[in-house]
Amino acid sequence: MLLGHSKGGVDAAAALSVYWSDLKDKVAGLALVQSPYGGTPLASDILCEGQIADEEIQKIMEFLICKLIKGDIRALEDLTYEKRKEFIMKHKLPENIPLISFHSEASIAPGVLATMTHIAHAELPWLPFPNFGNEESDNVQAGCQVPVVIPLSAAMAVCALHLQLRYGEKSDGLVTCRDAEVPGSVVVRPDKKLDHAWMVYSSRKKNPSEPDACEMCEALLTLLVELGKMKQEARENSKD
Repeated sequence: MLLGHSKGGVDAAAALSVYWSDLKDKVAGLALVQSPYGGTPLASDILCEGQIADEEIQKIMEFLICKLIKGDIRALEDLTYEKRKEFIMKHKLPENIPLISFHSEASIAPGVLATMTHIAHAELPWLPFPNFGNEESDNVQAGCQVPVVIPLSAAMAVCALHLQLRYGEKSDGLVTCRDAEVPGSVVVRPDKKLDHAWMVYSSRKKNPSEPDACEMCEALLTLLVELGKMKQEARENSKD
């Protein structure tokens, strides 16, 4: 069984499409989790100069991909709609392999988006610092600004809002729901708002009431096994 998150799911599907003759006896199913199988408009937004008028939005998206989820900006070249259409038309997925597409939506609630207004900078309070070499005053007033950590959910919410306003598409912040659905697959859509980084960082949380990525992966793989059994039974019944 294979399970791939984000571009990992796209790469796994590509491997099955190209090397199925070598892998058909080794791979029994594939689950794509928040994977841009159909491509993503963000690829063009980031790679094409002038595609986005708001440079700050573009910087946030580049920061998310390169720094937070440790992606390679060059990998986006394979995720434009043109490149994905060209590849899919040339390399079809195997027909009989069980497939699952998992996608989710990021929250764009005002409370989540509002945190972005508080994280660009932080104003230090007045602090007494020694004023070396100056006899006029023993202290100086500090009023500088320092960078602080960006709340990941807020950054994802900004990207999700961008995709909704610009393209009219709901997304997890990086991948639209429409692009994450592989034709012919069983689609899993959680009711809870989960952004693209949830699968990577959720297991660090200890709150038992929050969804856990490890448990979700286990459930998806279990579903793949059941789908495989159903397909096998269907093939056997068709022979009778």
